[in-house]
Amino acid sequence: MRKLFPIILVCLLWSCGNESKVKKQPPKKVVEVPAFNEDSAYDFIAKQVAFGPRVPNSKEHEACGEYLINTLNRFCDTVIIQEAALTAFDGNVLDSKNIIASFKPERAKRVMLCAHWDTRPFADQDETNKNTPIEGANDGGSGVGVLLEMARQFSIQKPDVGVDIILFDAEDYGQPNESEYPRMEHSYCLGSQYWAQNLHKPNYFAKYGILLDMVGGKDAVFTQEGYSVHYAPQVLKKVWNIAANLGYGEQFLFQKTNPVTDDHLYINGFAQGRVPTIDIIEHDASSKSNFYKHWHTHDDKLEHIDKNTLKAVGQTVMHVVYNE
Repeated sequence: MRKLFPIILVCLLWSCGNESKVKKQPPKKVVEVPAFNEDSAYDFIAKQVAFGPRVPNSKEHEACGEYLINTLNRFCDTVIIQEAALTAFDGNVLDSKNIIASFKPERAKRVMLCAHWDTRPFADQDETNKNTPIEGANDGGSGVGVLLEMARQFSIQKPDVGVDIILFDAEDYGQPNESEYPRMEHSYCLGSQYWAQNLHKPNYFAKYGILLDMVGGKDAVFTQEGYSVHYAPQVLKKVWNIAANLGYGEQFLFQKTNPVTDDHLYINGFAQGRVPTIDIIEHDASSKSNFYKHWHTHDDKLEHIDKNTLKAVGQTVMHVVYNE
């Protein structure tokens, strides 16, 4: 022991000397995230549905667009309207408006949240009245309702990161399978296709994007959709882990499913300075389409919107943004 003592002493002195050089990591900042109000989100959906089907070139579409613009102007720092005349598969020229609302527009670090606000001009998945437009409470209304409620919350307590909320138009004017017209490639998502090739700001960039589509169905589950897995796996992992930590693991399943042609495909594939974007979209394995069971039918009504689903999605995405 007498021989070992000098060695032990040297080791102790060396350890103490280096301990002072080790930088202590600052404690992780605890962010207070507001409670997402599902009743308010539901009310925002109800207000959209009250206009009737929001099909481009209709008076209902025009009136709802003004409502969305006015509502976002109340909450957001800036609102940009991107107008475009977009040609649909049937030759109709659609007077379309992408609505881009921003918080902290000067901030370089940004997150993009998006949904489509138009509705299907025909109920091609229904058994009757196939050629009349649908109400679109879930497919069209729910994603917008969740984002409007988030905008309201952001206006009260702004996140540190810049946020852009984009409401795409002319998403649901896609060609039905039984159409008599020649097949048109990329007939869906006309508004996001236009935005991706004509960014609302030169060199626009966001760290990532989250698309919300059909996020209000009763007992809805959200799987890891194929294009999201391919283009933005880290974003997908972040969102699904937060959902699980919040207790929404039964809604957000760690299950990979087939790619879905939706607005995020064109954001990922076409946008200059690509924004890696995921799609939170209902997957129903029991339905023929694998979508929401009332998808593109006249049963896509307000009565089938579930506030618990709105809460799960809204609270999860709010936690993602506030912790960025």
